Amino acid sequence: MATHGPGSSPRHGPQWRGQARTGWQRPRPGPAPEGARSPPLGASKAPRPGRTALRSPLPEMETRGLGRALLLLGLAAALCPPRAAQPGPGVFQAGHGAASLPAAAAAPRRRYLLYDVNPPEGFNLRRDVYIRVASLLKTLLKSEAWVLVLPPWGRLYHWQSPDIHQVRIPWSEFFDLPSLNKNIPVIEYEQFLAESGGPFIEQVYVLQSYAEGWKEGTWEEKIDERPCIDQLMYSKDKHEYYRGWFWGYEETRSLNISCLSVQGSASIIAPILLKNTSARSVMLDRAENLLHDHYGGRDYWNTRRSMVFAKHLRVVGDEFRRKYLHSTDEADRTDYNEDWTQMKVKLGTAVGGPYLGVHLRRKDFIWGHREDVPSLHGAVKKIRSLMEMHKLERVFVATDAIVEETEELKKLLPEMVRFEPTWEELELYKDGGIAIIDQWICAHARYFTGTSVSTFSFRIHEEREILGFDPKTTYNRFCGEKERNCEQPTHWKIVY
Repeated sequence: MATHGPGSSPRHGPQWRGQARTGWQRPRPGPAPEGARSPPLGASKAPRPGRTALRSPLPEMETRGLGRALLLLGLAAALCPPRAAQPGPGVFQAGHGAASLPAAAAAPRRRYLLYDVNPPEGFNLRRDVYIRVASLLKTLLKSEAWVLVLPPWGRLYHWQSPDIHQVRIPWSEFFDLPSLNKNIPVIEYEQFLAESGGPFIEQVYVLQSYAEGWKEGTWEEKIDERPCIDQLMYSKDKHEYYRGWFWGYEETRSLNISCLSVQGSASIIAPILLKNTSARSVMLDRAENLLHDHYGGRDYWNTRRSMVFAKHLRVVGDEFRRKYLHSTDEADRTDYNEDWTQMKVKLGTAVGGPYLGVHLRRKDFIWGHREDVPSLHGAVKKIRSLMEMHKLERVFVATDAIVEETEELKKLLPEMVRFEPTWEELELYKDGGIAIIDQWICAHARYFTGTSVSTFSFRIHEEREILGFDPKTTYNRFCGEKERNCEQPTHWKIVY
């Protein structure tokens, strides 16, 4: 059963974010095929990738006898339907759950789970989706050997720096892979290509909501194979393979695509992957449609703690803290253990550097969340009040404000400090790396205040929770000037 957080509605809380914006789709590489379906995997006429003929070293006479035997075996096999086309009596049916799965014998070779997210979703929402998919993988690992293929980063809406190559970015640019692997087995996409024998994904499931929607009342978890609601952003090539965005890898193709209507937590899809398909590589497109299995629980926090930032980015952030904010781990009581499994800090232990940390979201939030986002003058007034209250002389500001607003902020708030990368640093760390450096610096502040319902601020909350800060110094946000009830963020306590 999914844990939806406070309130009776499963939409309450940050775990639902990422499912509301469905109107924008990927640019299509070509027209979608009629019906948006391909023949079953076993019925495909296209040659399977990575197969080579084996030549026998036996003498000619023995080879002829062996050939007759193989011919008979081949005829027998041809009369039997492939597993993908006819799953058999163990096939998952509606009403089954992940908990009903029987323990299976160890698979002779591991299977690959891939996923992607609705294109307009940002960097920090995608990090949340990773936690959901990691929970699914843990369920799969109870029955078979699986590994999660990390989707390359690139072409995100908020990454707007010009003249910077920002596609096909591996996770190691932003996160520490050994730390991720201490939670679940993961590999980069390039390693998947090397291991699987080519740029082929055997099965793609496009996850979608139910066409009839969800009516308020009793929450029901369910999943069904349904006709595709929206036109698929894939098209068939002359070899009957499906082509699409695939993280910027134009050579990647899929053998089969179908749609699943889903309403529930991530592990609800496990029976489909274990019983309804024999595909070795399976991709879940629009994975943000899956909810957390246990939001805020031990499993959630283990995965979140394993998402350690890449060390080279932490080093840059630490040096900036030392040089411009008089902040060090020793003085701030924020010592960091490189092994996240050994890092368990009591809340209230961390003190933080002698500066105020601020995340001030602008751009689309100005018109998208008008009531609970302050004006620049309103934000500066609140910042000055907090600096005076906590006796701080410096404020570090992470913001996506346009140049004109940034210049106005500097005039209104001369004490403001920002991490402003050179062009060379931007090219090296990319927009995603700069965002992580900003978050790392905010996470070490004496006191932090963020922006309402921003996943950027949510991730800073979690980072400060891991570091051991008093929740009163973490779960705070700006209020809009016309906001009547300025509800502060919920404290999601870390669980070990």
